[in-house]
Amino acid sequence: MLIEIDDKIVTDELFSRKFVCDLSKCKGACCVEGDAGAPLKNDEIKIIERLLPKIKPYMTEEGIAKVEKDGVSYLDDFGEPVTSLVEGGACAFVAFDPDGTTKCTIEQAYRDGEIDWKKPISCELYPIRAKEYESFTALNYEEIDICKPGCVLGESLNVPVYQFLKEPLTRAYGEEFYASLQQVHKELEKQNDSDK
Repeated sequence: MLIEIDDKIVTDELFSRKFVCDLSKCKGACCVEGDAGAPLKNDEIKIIERLLPKIKPYMTEEGIAKVEKDGVSYLDDFGEPVTSLVEGGACAFVAFDPDGTTKCTIEQAYRDGEIDWKKPISCELYPIRAKEYESFTALNYEEIDICKPGCVLGESLNVPVYQFLKEPLTRAYGEEFYASLQQVHKELEKQNDSDK
């Protein structure tokens, strides 16, 4: 079911599906696997380019070499800008902990107070994928195998996808939009209770 909230169309899976990222199990595989880099907005490309000198100290040699040679982004098969990838498919802005867990170097620079921007919104919103059309934005839940541990943890804690992503949803679309999501969730729960 699709639900319209202002100029957003959201899938009911944001409420019915449960999710809490389980980094200890997946090791941040979403930053390494996939067909393309992380989706970027044009203004985000400019932000990354501006902040790059402060992000580079956190990056791997391969990541630095990639962005110096080809830039911070490229166009995917759909002509959309995405983060550059190093050989093997990892995002150019990924570093690895000793146990193999990925770390976003942009976010690490932010957490250390080196920069004032956290990371691309598409990364923060995952597993929600936002697709902008001329008159609306579609928000869909993307289910992939590498996120199964997050689904298991979300089910055990009973946390709907939209609740887990409260901070990025609010960052991207504002507090009023998030309050609307909460209202929709309440209405859906009432409906489910009355259907029983």
